[in-house]
Amino acid sequence: MNPHERVARAAVDEAAVLLREAWLETKEVHYKGDVDLVTATDHRVEALIVERLQAAFPDHLIIAEEAHGDAPIASKDWGEDDYVWYLDPLDGTTNFAHGYPQFAVSLALARGHEMQFALVHDPIRDECFVANRGEGATLNGQPITVSDVSDLARGLIATGFPYDRRAHADYYLGFFRQFLRAAQGMRRNGSAALDLCYVACGRLDGFWEWKLRPWDVAAGVLLVREAGGRVSDFRDAPFDLHGEQTLASNGLVHAGMAALLTAQLDSVSSEVAS
Repeated sequence: MNPHERVARAAVDEAAVLLREAWLETKEVHYKGDVDLVTATDHRVEALIVERLQAAFPDHLIIAEEAHGDAPIASKDWGEDDYVWYLDPLDGTTNFAHGYPQFAVSLALARGHEMQFALVHDPIRDECFVANRGEGATLNGQPITVSDVSDLARGLIATGFPYDRRAHADYYLGFFRQFLRAAQGMRRNGSAALDLCYVACGRLDGFWEWKLRPWDVAAGVLLVREAGGRVSDFRDAPFDLHGEQTLASNGLVHAGMAALLTAQLDSVSSEVAS
């Protein structure tokens, strides 16, 4: 096990203990927006992991959700040889705040613009998804692969809705409606990191979502790719970690999903393009 993975695993294991202790207790909740909330546990977990990473790798950049918030992230601020960690200390905060057991810690390491390592830990199910670039993906140490479903009509597909959904509900529901007609089943789980992991291990066949941030998806994207899946934007163009569109699948239903999303994009106004 390389030093990056060893330190990351130890830090996230500590964080998982905090999350398991806190998830059924009364939460200290603050709102960052109409539906975007944060708990004291988000801050505690982020501080713990950042402290462990900084102690071990003082020259690495750490981009963490609560520290960066809505601040713009410019990848030109670092070079191709620089190491950058992406941390979401509690992906699925709304679930956590309500005692709903679907949330995770998501941590990824890139060198320049190439993701090298990913770890997503579900503390309630004690499931740890790990990927190293070029070495495949695992769940609790066992290799995982994407599903072999090739017909979108037989696919189980997941999505989520952005924080501006109250203002643009009809727009986002238009995309959802297309998949209600096309897929076997739809899920809205509330944790993009876990949705991507579920694509990676074959529990889901595809996933799409608007306006995710780099810390939401950095780990999950590497996991999907290392498990044999595909990731792109909605039009099946190359995925942009700093973009607004995330489409991930087992690869077999990817073209069908992209076609639906593209048709919907072309049929409606760009009211939430920015």
